[in-house]
Amino acid sequence: MGHVTRRDLIARVSDETGFSHQEVGQVLQKLLDCLKESLGKGETVELRRFGIFQVQMRKARKGRNPKQPETDIIIPPRPVVKFKPGKEVRELLAKLGDRLTQEG
Repeated sequence: MGHVTRRDLIARVSDETGFSHQEVGQVLQKLLDCLKESLGKGETVELRRFGIFQVQMRKARKGRNPKQPETDIIIPPRPVVKFKPGKEVRELLAKLGDRLTQEG
């Protein structure tokens, strides 16, 4: 499996819509800025049929310094972004899982 970059997304949307790469890049950047701003305020971002981005607090936990494994350290609680896929994404992932299971 490969990965998709911002440039790949811009090229694909540009090719499919006829908008220039620059226009698509500006819209994508504005979308990401709005998403980041909303999450930074602790807001939930819901994109119907795609999924929900939500800020949650990760609990404090014990960790180890690899350079001093005998010493435990406490990793403090911190906010993290969780993604809950929507129905269409869940269905695609289920199909992918079935295909990967058959290959393996």
